[in-house]
Amino acid sequence: MRTGHFSPSRPSSPLHSSTTSNDSPSRHTFSQTLMEDTINEAGAIIKKWDLDTSSSTSYNRVANLFRDYREEALKFLDAVTNLQHGMHFVIKECSSSELLVQAQNLMQIAMKRLQKEMYTILSGNRYFLDSETLSTRSSRQSTRSSVSDEDEHDDEITNTEVSPRASEVEIVSELVMANLKAIADCMIGAGYGKECVKIYNLNRKSVIDETLYYLGVEKLTSSQIQKMDWEMLEKKTKNWLGSVKIAVSTLFHGEKILCDHVFSASDAIRETCFSEIARESAITLFAFPEMVAKYKKLSLEKMFTVLDLYNSISELWDEIELIFSFSSFEIVKSQAMASLVKLGEAARLMLSEFESAIQKDTSKAKAGGGVHPLTRYVMNYLVFLGDYSGAFAEIIGDLPLSVQSPLPESYFMSPIPDEDDSPSSAVSVKLAWLVLILLCKLDGKAQLYKDVSLSYLFLANNLNYVVSKVKKSNLKFLLGSDWLSKHEMKIRQYISNYERMGWNNVLTSLRRIQRRRCLRRKQENGFSNSIRVLKKHTEYRVHGLYPTRNSETKLRYHCLERLFRVIGSFTRSTGNH
Repeated sequence: MRTGHFSPSRPSSPLHSSTTSNDSPSRHTFSQTLMEDTINEAGAIIKKWDLDTSSSTSYNRVANLFRDYREEALKFLDAVTNLQHGMHFVIKECSSSELLVQAQNLMQIAMKRLQKEMYTILSGNRYFLDSETLSTRSSRQSTRSSVSDEDEHDDEITNTEVSPRASEVEIVSELVMANLKAIADCMIGAGYGKECVKIYNLNRKSVIDETLYYLGVEKLTSSQIQKMDWEMLEKKTKNWLGSVKIAVSTLFHGEKILCDHVFSASDAIRETCFSEIARESAITLFAFPEMVAKYKKLSLEKMFTVLDLYNSISELWDEIELIFSFSSFEIVKSQAMASLVKLGEAARLMLSEFESAIQKDTSKAKAGGGVHPLTRYVMNYLVFLGDYSGAFAEIIGDLPLSVQSPLPESYFMSPIPDEDDSPSSAVSVKLAWLVLILLCKLDGKAQLYKDVSLSYLFLANNLNYVVSKVKKSNLKFLLGSDWLSKHEMKIRQYISNYERMGWNNVLTSLRRIQRRRCLRRKQENGFSNSIRVLKKHTEYRVHGLYPTRNSETKLRYHCLERLFRVIGSFTRSTGNH
């Protein structure tokens, strides 16, 4: 027997009793008769759909009231409402009467029926209550207002508004949600909210669990993660990256919309219900990135996996705060934030290791002055980092430069990005610093060449490669046009120095020949030797430079120009002897 939700009225005052004692018996008899009729009428409708007794037909016991008999369903809800009003009156007038016992028995019959209807609707309409359909439902339709009219369920079932362009699935979905809300409102109003929530939670929690399972989201422990080889962990990480947005924006968002709508009659029930069905799964979802961040075998190449994880949570943060706004979800948001923090720490550590690896590189300069493998590796790495400028800015923040350098302070001035909406200048400064470390390292390698001209060719080639990579990537916007202009000027200086130093051998040889007043054959041999030297240095200049269209064409032009000039000078000189 459930009587806890009824409140007996206060006893009448002596004054009120004395002034109404003359007509009290007749009024009581009339009111009692009226309530008996109300309860009996409600009982006739309720018993028609009784699940346990012979008062209902066998067909009615197995039929789906809200699916097959919508008008009867409306009458049933009205009967429950009238029964509840009658019970309030009986409690007020005579709490120990047999009529109250009868009414309470009828209420239990009605609640059993509504529990069965809610279970049937939830179980049989999963297709129409899928997360994708629910998540696209407008916020205007996802009402949060409580019941204020006893006939509200009438509007919910019969006057559900749907767009003229709505698909059949959306129309059915709206009707199903309206039925669930009407049942929930009725059961909560009758004091059976706990029973209603239990049925709802069991069904919808299984929906969340099954969806995450099919998305490939697993509940793993830290020890399991540490024992995995990287190939397996990378596979699970890629799967998580492909699932997290669906889980947050579609699954959890859709479930919150459904929960808000069905239990709009009670804010407390809405929060409790959504928390019970979603909290544990959400914690499992957001715990995975933190465990990856703590993986002991992280190397420099895994930086971009860490940044992908960080970026996914960061981009979804506004939705996370909106969907998990209840106080009972603080643990979920704390877990998501913990993952962000650990991922950021892992990324900063790998960035520091990357910087250190550049400085500690001991490989020799490439023969012939070509592009060094270190240059290719570092610039390809930085190009990828540039694509994560948003997450990168959040991670490095005000991270100080970790290496002291005797270079002028102007080297560390922030590059000026070309776009007003560029990421934080911290990213630009950090990237410029890493490029600077590379260039300093290359400068040291260039000094190992015995031929000074080749050292300049080496510097020109490598800096040209660096600038080319910057121009073709997002680094162009992060470092800015000013940075590019300064380093392109530096390339021209290197080329000029290389040309100047590289021609010394040729010019020295020609001057030596010019000073000799020997036979024509010796002059021809000397000329041939000079041409061979000239050809050697010309090939270095034309083919040794990192091949970009402008640089190669310009250098070839310079080589030919000098070649004709020297040959002409030499011919005129030898012709006079």
